[in-house]
Amino acid sequence: MPARDDPTRDDPRVGHAEPRDRGTRITRAISRATATAGSFPMIMVAAALVVVWLVGGLFVPGGYASASYQLPVSTVSSIVTFLMVFVIQSSQNRDSRALQTKVDAIASVLAVMAKQQGLEDHEYLLTRLAGLENAPEREIDSEQELVRKSVDEVAHKSG
Repeated sequence: MPARDDPTRDDPRVGHAEPRDRGTRITRAISRATATAGSFPMIMVAAALVVVWLVGGLFVPGGYASASYQLPVSTVSSIVTFLMVFVIQSSQNRDSRALQTKVDAIASVLAVMAKQQGLEDHEYLLTRLAGLENAPEREIDSEQELVRKSVDEVAHKSG
């Protein structure tokens, strides 16, 4: 591991080539929560709870129209839904950022390989799009069109 004052410590080319666990207790807990919530056993538990609630309504005075029977289920489902929205969004955000970082790293390596092969004409496509996910929708659409045109040009030249 490079020293704290080592200028190469933030260089992604320096260090371990093997993936390492970068998770914190919170991110691992969120990952476990989303994995557990979306698992088949948890879906079966949720379905069983709904069935129990439906059957229980047959034995309550006033049935499903009883506010005291609907209130606990409504409250619990609202709380669980509220929490899960944030848990799932957090997981999705981390997944998206990690995936984008991997794509950017691949594009960087491909740009170097293209340059070594003398394919510098389209090198900008591999490097200039890094960080595009933070751009406004119009700019993303514009860049997508440029990439598609470039792909068409390359396909027609080689085909």
